[in-house]
Amino acid sequence: MKQTKSLFYIGVLGLILFELANVFFIMPMPGSQEMKSINAAYFLYTWRWLFRIFFLLMLVYGFVVADWKRKWVPLLFTGLAVLVIYIFNFQMSADHMFYQPSKILMVQATQNKVDSHRLVIGVVVNEEAKAYPIQFLGYHHQVMDSIGGKPAMITYCTVCRTGRVYEPKINGHYEKFRLVGMDLFNAMFEDKSTKSWWRQATGEAVAGKLKGAVLPEIYSTQTSLETWLGLYPNSKIMQADPAFKSSYDTLFNYEKGLSRKKLTGTDSLSWQKKSWVIGVKLGDQTRAYDWNQLKKRGLIEDTLAGKELFILLASDTSSFFAFEKSGLKGSVKVEKDTIILGEKRFRLDGKGIDTSLQLLKVPAYQEFWHSWKSFHAGTGRY
Repeated sequence: MKQTKSLFYIGVLGLILFELANVFFIMPMPGSQEMKSINAAYFLYTWRWLFRIFFLLMLVYGFVVADWKRKWVPLLFTGLAVLVIYIFNFQMSADHMFYQPSKILMVQATQNKVDSHRLVIGVVVNEEAKAYPIQFLGYHHQVMDSIGGKPAMITYCTVCRTGRVYEPKINGHYEKFRLVGMDLFNAMFEDKSTKSWWRQATGEAVAGKLKGAVLPEIYSTQTSLETWLGLYPNSKIMQADPAFKSSYDTLFNYEKGLSRKKLTGTDSLSWQKKSWVIGVKLGDQTRAYDWNQLKKRGLIEDTLAGKELFILLASDTSSFFAFEKSGLKGSVKVEKDTIILGEKRFRLDGKGIDTSLQLLKVPAYQEFWHSWKSFHAGTGRY
């Protein structure tokens, strides 16, 4: 009888520890995001039902066969196990903490209710422009939409402070994704078909059948809504979903770097874990540019992968853009949000004002320094 009671307690303890481990590796718990545990996390998740059934059978057998003088004892421990399973699967799982919008509400500027000083992830596809406020993306983590007739997955990770837009296409087919958790402080998504896990900051599958595959990226820009509409006055702007208004950030603390939260707070000094950088990748080379330096100078010129480039900060001190010089001669100047390169003038989006030429855009991302260097090994520092 003691052995059957032992099986019962092992079953209870096993269930509790398994559910804890299953969540620990993919959620921001103490110490969990500093370790490279993606393979262990995926193994536990993949075989979760086998573990659950195994420990549940031990629990049930011990509960039924053992001679319990105090019937409330096994009931109490069983209830505890059920409570833990419920909490970890329905309250602490990522897709139950951060829901997708029930409806994507996009309006023209004349109907817009979003503060013009808010930061947005702006995208233009086939001449259709859309802006997605970080205020909303920060909660949802990803929004599935269509831009210029092309399906798009607009993502944002507040713990890494970076947005990416991907074409949700796998093996020639468009796919659905859900937020599954976090790895190395970066959001992870799971595709519906293969159950592979994809990293938000790079679009790479880091676990599962498609490990090593990369989602096609769609060029995007982080700007203030005011600057974006100045460039694209016909752009549509995502509005708050009424079902989640209480979940959205109503302050500007996060966007301005004033958050005091451990995961989303900002280091005001340069090159600290939570310092802001602008990350740029050209060819197989990457480099990080200090945000404080960009704010001080307004313009940074550099050479990366053998190509001349420059990064500029708009007059709103929050919108930034990066371009290649594309063989154009002369120094770069920025006056009243107009780029002057030699004798030619360009808009902030690189479109020529007095020329048919257009500057070649360089993908650039605002990101916490710890995030950029984690996912771009050997990155340089300007």
